[in-house]
Amino acid sequence: MKKSRYSPQQIAKILKEFDNGKTAAEISREYGISTAAFYKWRERYGGMNGKELKRLKDLEEENRRLKQMYANLSLDHQMAKEIIEKKL
Repeated sequence: MKKSRYSPQQIAKILKEFDNGKTAAEISREYGISTAAFYKWRERYGGMNGKELKRLKDLEEENRRLKQMYANLSLDHQMAKEIIEKKL
């Protein structure tokens, strides 16, 4: 997963600027992001403050790592089963 250029606190600040009256086009130009990315952030993180957003990002990263660990263990288990079957 690609790491974001913006921290969760920065994303929360950008979304707050939109709530305070700036247009999406102005924000996109100012921060160098596409309007699609802005609206995606707004859909996903709208109404969250910086701390909540950081916690969500941390949980998503932990979930990604756990899924990777599970995939590796599953492959190891499958290989072990095949080796055992060949010996019998």
